[in-house]
Amino acid sequence: MSPRSLRTTALAVTFTLGFFPGADAVEYTHVNPAASTISFTYHQMGSKVYGTFGKFVGTLGFDTEHPEAAQAKLTIYLDSIDAGSEDANTELQKPAWFDTTAYPVATFESTRIKDLGNNRYQIIGNLTLRGLTREVTVPMLLKSERSIGIFDAELVLKRSDFNVGAGEWSDSLVSNDIDIQFRMVAPEH
Repeated sequence: MSPRSLRTTALAVTFTLGFFPGADAVEYTHVNPAASTISFTYHQMGSKVYGTFGKFVGTLGFDTEHPEAAQAKLTIYLDSIDAGSEDANTELQKPAWFDTTAYPVATFESTRIKDLGNNRYQIIGNLTLRGLTREVTVPMLLKSERSIGIFDAELVLKRSDFNVGAGEWSDSLVSNDIDIQFRMVAPEH
């Protein structure tokens, strides 16, 4: 349960997926949320658990000719978490986890991007969750398919960095590492 919430946070880092590289100069300026996904995995009592966030908004400005000038922002609505059961979804919204009453969203906003070559990038930015902001680095791969940019990224977050899973959940029952996978899809502009 708790790890899913953390992965959701990591998914917020999925915001970073708003960047797209390409061989020919191409611009991407809109994330298609219906075709995009934010998912997460973690371990609870030795078992791997999978979850998703169903509602998020991504904005981007990415010109493959000038990737260093790219900008991306991702807002994840934390109450849209699907951690596999209603009990888990309800628990993750409580104060010990996401505290969605006080902090309804997680946000990621890029500050810079590094072109690593071969359509691979590093997106550096600020992830804010539960009122705490941390700089994160997200490796990303851009694939182009029929005038569509597909940004695949993955980030491992530590839930303890954002005080997610406090109290009885702070022990090893739920893994501290939350693996967040992003797939952001954007049409060419």
